[in-house]
Formats: sequence, C-alpha cells, structure tokens
Amino acid sequence: MNIKQYVFDFVLMFVIVFVVNLAVTFLYTLIVHGSGIMDWESAIRFGLMLAIILPWMRRAEKKQRGQ
Repeated sequence: MNIKQYVFDFVLMFVIVFVVNLAVTFLYTLIVHGSGIMDWESAIRFGLMLAIILPWMRRAEKKQRGQ
C-alpha cells in the first residue's frame, strides 16, 4: 500500500466515522435529553483514531497474508 492509497483510506475512514458519530450523538441527545446536540469533539477524536488505526491494520493484515 503506497502513501497515496493510505491517505485515501485515511480520508475515507475519517469522513465515515465522523458522520456516523455525529448522527449517533445527535440522535442520542435528541431521544434521551430532548435537545439534539452534536458532540463535535468526540466525532473528531474517534474519526482521527479510527482513520489512523483501521488502514494500518488493513495494511498489516495484507502484509501477513503475503499480498
């Protein structure tokens, strides 16, 4: 996996995790607290963490399989 592919995977994973996290926190606060607030901090935090970890794990898995 070259750097261009890793950057693409990073951006794609960040956007997916960021949007899902915002939707989940919005719906949770809307249903439980009745105020519909988005938690931007946790969305960015989880987006960065998973965007770094998941492509790295994918690369390690491919390397282990010998591809």
